Amino acid sequence: MSEVPATDQRASIPLAESPDIYGAYPRLSDDQIAALEAGGARRAVGAGEMLVREGERSDYFFVILSGKIAVSTLDDAGNRHVIRVHGPGRFLGELGDLEAQAAFYTAEVVEPGEVLVVPTERVRALVAHDPVLSDLILRAYLVRRSLLIHEGSGFRIIGSCYSPDTARLREFAARNRLPHRWLDLERDQHAERLLQRFGVSAQDTPVVIWGGEVLRNPTNTELARRVGLPVPDTVPDESDVVVVGAGPAGLGAAVYAASDGLTTAAMERIATGGQAGTSSKIENYLGFPGGISGADLAERAVLQAGKFGARIIVSAEITRLESGGGQHRVTLADGGSVVARAVVLATGARYRRLAVPGIESFEGNGVYYAATFQEALVCGTGPVVIVGGGNSAGQAAIFLAARVSRVYVVIRGNDLNKTMSRYLVDQINRHPRVTVRSCTEIREVHGNGALSVVVTEDKRTGERHSIQTRALFVFIGADPNTAWLAGAIELDDRGFVPTGPAALYSEADGARRSTQRQPMMLETSQPGVFAAGDVRSGSVKRVASAVGEGSMAIRQIHDYFGT
Repeated sequence: MSEVPATDQRASIPLAESPDIYGAYPRLSDDQIAALEAGGARRAVGAGEMLVREGERSDYFFVILSGKIAVSTLDDAGNRHVIRVHGPGRFLGELGDLEAQAAFYTAEVVEPGEVLVVPTERVRALVAHDPVLSDLILRAYLVRRSLLIHEGSGFRIIGSCYSPDTARLREFAARNRLPHRWLDLERDQHAERLLQRFGVSAQDTPVVIWGGEVLRNPTNTELARRVGLPVPDTVPDESDVVVVGAGPAGLGAAVYAASDGLTTAAMERIATGGQAGTSSKIENYLGFPGGISGADLAERAVLQAGKFGARIIVSAEITRLESGGGQHRVTLADGGSVVARAVVLATGARYRRLAVPGIESFEGNGVYYAATFQEALVCGTGPVVIVGGGNSAGQAAIFLAARVSRVYVVIRGNDLNKTMSRYLVDQINRHPRVTVRSCTEIREVHGNGALSVVVTEDKRTGERHSIQTRALFVFIGADPNTAWLAGAIELDDRGFVPTGPAALYSEADGARRSTQRQPMMLETSQPGVFAAGDVRSGSVKRVASAVGEGSMAIRQIHDYFGT
């Protein structure tokens, strides 16, 4: 890491207060301010005083009692760009403040007045026990994070679209919903100028630049540590329960285990949320009649797990599971390990790739395996192509159709009703900008650096069509993340984890294993090791089912412990 002073040149700051947007900037009532004041203190502030600095962690929650405060971010030239001005009754902060991340904004007093300063820990406690205040603050913070992402705030990733490490950093940042902007070294003129300003050669890319700091081709763990995400070296050596994977099943297990008083660590390779975290909108999840994005659902679950004391660790890749003497050791890729009394396997599945020549060269630059706000930003007005006939494809089609001129949904079968929920099929059939091409497959992809053309073939006629497109979204299923479990537990012939009575049957030799007792419903062939969610053989591939299995696994772990 190296540091270069940021220019931090301030333009004149407007004093007009910014309007509220989507509930991102609500005003606290007098009663709510009074509740916060019980754990805080009033303080006078003068013009020019910095309350929060971008890139540094803030341990305080600020409520504006009088005066005005401007929220700004640094642009590529090192100048401050004011994004909001707040007055009395409003509060500062965004999602990262609740999760102890570095700030993705700077807050400067532009009109002298008074603020209420409350330790963030106190706010977390209040949010946990005051449902009205919790909903108001959490909703505002979630929307503010989305707005920061949309505005391209945060750190800069500079690297070539052809670089695998650039793609890796972009995926890690996007999946973890970290505000950032990518500057393509191949096409963005700002990229070269920014590298020159920081004294970085093109050979040293990709780099991450934030304020005056330069991270040269950082690992995911190094970037996570800089931002303030919990990384593997912060996990305790021993836990009651280790959850491998932090998708819906893993997060469900972590919440219920920690709330039951079990010391809990959840280990995630890339980002919380799993496949569900890449869903733009989940409309059939109980309790959210208006729908909820997978990312928002994951963020809420992470905060909930943290409230009960669970440790959620990212960039933690597990490479081995060993069991013996009533204990289980999971080994990480960096050589560290954690010992637990019980393990929940919730590793989900990895996206399948299309068998199309040359498609890998466009991954991250036109070919995507998630359709979130981040991917939508690079699509412009489209058109876009979606491959797949499951719910993920349907959710992506509806989400993207609201933003681009045309969405083509390509399926191998002849009817969406066979693989997609009816509510999604109805929305797709009614949407004027969605076109479904059945009995069709992708045969070719073309582009000069970035994807620009997709060639489809009608399997009935053999006729081929070229579609000019900005993006190809692939949702054709997934394979279980279980290669690292070979030899540790029984797997079925597709690599999924059988549980219950099925766990005693060996696919390899057709034999049935003998044990002292029959495994519980979610227990694997190894006593004390449980499986939940998509990785489990025969599971229902739905978010609600995965969360339910995660909670059920903890109930069965209590039985295993004899409590």
